[in-house]
This record gives sequence, structure tokens and C-alpha cells, in this order.
Amino acid sequence: MRISLFGGTGRVGSLLLTKFLDDGHHVTALARNPEKLPVHPNLTVIQGDAKELAAIATTILGSEAVVSALGTDKTTTLSEAIPHMIQAMKDEKIKRILTIGTAGILQSRIDPEQLRYEAGDSNRKLTAAAEEHDAAYRALSASNLDWTIICPTYLPDGEPTGIYRTEDNRLPLEGKQISTGDTAHFAAHELIACNHLHARVGIAY
Repeated sequence: MRISLFGGTGRVGSLLLTKFLDDGHHVTALARNPEKLPVHPNLTVIQGDAKELAAIATTILGSEAVVSALGTDKTTTLSEAIPHMIQAMKDEKIKRILTIGTAGILQSRIDPEQLRYEAGDSNRKLTAAAEEHDAAYRALSASNLDWTIICPTYLPDGEPTGIYRTEDNRLPLEGKQISTGDTAHFAAHELIACNHLHARVGIAY
């Protein structure tokens, strides 16, 4: 498959990149600092900023699916980039997009009418990152794309085990954490399998 990847230098994104290349996919990755990405015959690197439509359109050109592992890092990069991805995908007639989100945008078990970050499920005082992911979720849910948002909770580094729980639109009951390795493992599989279309998928051990 020909995959466009955004956020490929991040904690989950770098693992996704390795997984995609190991599985024989062809990847085009956008990066502000291309030197942070490996050299591989199946990897094409585009230097640019995900906040710019032209850079995203160039990266997406010729792809069959789009993956975003963009973080927030106290910026508006994510909320600015997702609408550009949606537009570029429409222009190229690409339907499949998978993104890495956060458990904060899953439905609350305290108040099912609210999201976890709104209802205080996680007890986190700062909500700026969740608000960015929420904006991305709202943009994707309003599109006609085949989207999936993988929503990990506490995310320590760790190797994939392939043993974890998932639940559409909610965090699995008593879920406390999931490793970067298993998040990437599930995301890479779901991109192809399309078992959770138009859903936010909570993932935890």
C-alpha cells in the first residue's frame, strides 16, 4: 500500500513508520527535520510544515491511505493540519485516514453526553491537548472520509505484545495504560483491516 504519514518522528509515529516499512508498504512522510527519519528504499521524505496545505497536498499525492500521528506539543498544528488533510484527500479522491488521538476525546463514563476531558474522567486539569484532538475529531466526523481515531490512555514507551483491549468510542473499563508499541501495532493493523470505521477506538491493557 502507498501510505502518507504525518508525525513520523514522534513516539508512536516512528514505530508506525518502522512497521509500515517492515511490512513492505511504500511511505511518503512529511517532516520539518528530514534528518530525523531513516533512509529506506520504500520511504520518500518531504520537507515541510503540516500546517501548510501545499506541504500536505504534496505528501498525499499518489497515496492510498493517510496516517497522522501528529501530537499537540502546546501548538495548534494538529487542528490546523487535519482540515488540510481532509481537503487534500478529497482532491485526490482518497478515502482512508487513521489518526492517533487521546483517550480524552472518548465518551465519558461519568457523563455519557460528554467527552472524558470535559467530564473529568482523567482528573487532568490541563485540557489544551484534548481540545486540539477534539477539534481534529470534529473535523473528521463531519467529513465523508473512512476515518478511525486510535485513542490511547497513559502511553509509556514499550514493545508490542499484541495483547490489549479495545472498545469503540470508550476507554475499556479500568483501562490505565497502553504502550507506544502496542498502540502502533493496533493502528497498523486497523489501517488495513478497517474494522472500526467512523469510530474513536479506546485502547488499553
